[in-house]
Amino acid sequence: MNRLHSIPADDPLLTPDNWCQAQPCRTVRIGSRSIILSQLSSTFYVYFLGLQTIFVGCYFGWIQGEEWSRFWWSASLWLWGIGAILAGTSHQLFGYEIKCPNRKICSWTSWWEVVYLMFQHLSMNAMLAGVAFSCATGALRSALLIYAVISSIVYGCILWIGATRPIKFLITFEFMVLVQIPAFLALVVLNGWRYHVLGTDMDLALLWTWVFLLLCGIIYWIYDKSGITEKLWARGSWFSQNDVLHVCLITWMFYILFVLAPLVQDIC
Repeated sequence: MNRLHSIPADDPLLTPDNWCQAQPCRTVRIGSRSIILSQLSSTFYVYFLGLQTIFVGCYFGWIQGEEWSRFWWSASLWLWGIGAILAGTSHQLFGYEIKCPNRKICSWTSWWEVVYLMFQHLSMNAMLAGVAFSCATGALRSALLIYAVISSIVYGCILWIGATRPIKFLITFEFMVLVQIPAFLALVVLNGWRYHVLGTDMDLALLWTWVFLLLCGIIYWIYDKSGITEKLWARGSWFSQNDVLHVCLITWMFYILFVLAPLVQDIC
């Protein structure tokens, strides 16, 4: 189980001594112990996103009625929100305390983040199940639901192998995104085709949901590749690529709450 911590943090190589040179930190004392907190502004964004997403999940549960689509959206957003808080705890707020003590080189990841990846993938598959009940019937609905189950099991096994061997690529955010591409494309095609044929408000709202999510990913990728995080930090300002992603997702979640949620319903 400790093999996961054998993967060193890199780009740059992070040690307990230079951790706070690569990112903002604050030391707080609790009793006789000093605790190093990392990226407090980033923690605010990711915790806000996590709590906001859980709230929207509660809203879907509150308006669920007899709708299975709303049940799965509620489950999806609960998983997404809890996962975001887990990731923020390890990657931001308590990153130093989880990854650095008693090590010459800080760990690249932790089990907190591995569980986040699993929750995030389950969340996407729960969204797929929600859309299956909203936009598909018969064999197509069954195929989407079966795919969601198989994808969750297979990815869970791959993630476990990646974390215990360890194999770094298998436990990256990028690999998780690659695994989710087939489900994402299925959602875009299904809602795009239904809106072309039926012109329903729900399909249009769902289509824009996936477009906005894609835009969040593109903006994150551009910001990450541009190196703006490092340039700003060199001037004493901190706004990372993760912050960009989380701010975009916060906006996306408001869209889901106010535009999509009232329109989601089952079809026979």
